[in-house]
Amino acid sequence: MTAVRAERLSKWYGHVLGVSDVTWTLPGGVVGLLGPNGAGKSTLMKLMAGLLRPSRGAIEVLGGDPFADPWVRRRIGYSPEHESTYDELTARELVTALAHLAGVPRAQAPAAAVRALEAMGMSEAMDRKVRGFSKGMRQRTKLAATLAHDPDLLVLDEPLTGVDPVARIDIIERLKGLAAAGKTVLVSSHVLYEIEALTEDIVVIYRGQVLAEGNIYEIRRLIDRHPHRIRVECDRPREVAAAVAGADHVARLVMERRAVIVETRDPDRCYDDLAAAIVERGVELRAMTSPDNNLGAVFEYLTGGRGGGGGEA
Repeated sequence: MTAVRAERLSKWYGHVLGVSDVTWTLPGGVVGLLGPNGAGKSTLMKLMAGLLRPSRGAIEVLGGDPFADPWVRRRIGYSPEHESTYDELTARELVTALAHLAGVPRAQAPAAAVRALEAMGMSEAMDRKVRGFSKGMRQRTKLAATLAHDPDLLVLDEPLTGVDPVARIDIIERLKGLAAAGKTVLVSSHVLYEIEALTEDIVVIYRGQVLAEGNIYEIRRLIDRHPHRIRVECDRPREVAAAVAGADHVARLVMERRAVIVETRDPDRCYDDLAAAIVERGVELRAMTSPDNNLGAVFEYLTGGRGGGGGEA
């Protein structure tokens, strides 16, 4: 079953547009949702979680209407960007209460809470009051509350905000594990490398509309109006540049002190030509990289550089 299906979906708040005429499907796995501030990410996530009713169009989640069908909502785990918790409770008490509210029977809620907290690495801190938690511990507790009722779809709005680097790596690996166990996970993030560490499948939303979706490298190949850059670091960059300069796919060459950057309209052919030139001339290759084969470049191209220069979304 397709996890999410939107058909000409729109949501506006008075004269403010949140989402505009979105037609999109989310088949499953881990998907990153990207877009500048105000692009409509949180609105789309709230529509998926059944917290907002569409102004126009329709959204189907797990085969039903998330706004009208309580059974569908119980299969969704939603973690909002901003939190407001009962700080006087322990993590165990808080997650237990939220699990029960999400549909777990009262007798089973404590065990469900413990399992979710352990899954998020909170075993040793689950009996401490939330009031004393760091931002990272609060995020882990919030994610545990999202998981406790064993949902099929996880909708996570900025789950890594404020998390230290070590905890971020750990949470990313745990989210991957949930996807491997059959969950569908949709994650938004302001930090592009976080999404890139989590998944290669993305949805880019801008001004309330979906600009692109799919594998980031496939999307990059479709953006053919932008030449693809390949940086070759070697001991004789001028010889390598001269060897490929006449190729019809080469749009531009940029020389650096110990490297050459080749801008090409056909990356596959260019990599072959560069490899041949390096081997035939016995050039000492130190590194061959592509500044364009990353999520930041894809995002910047799609939004025309208006998303914070590729660093944030």
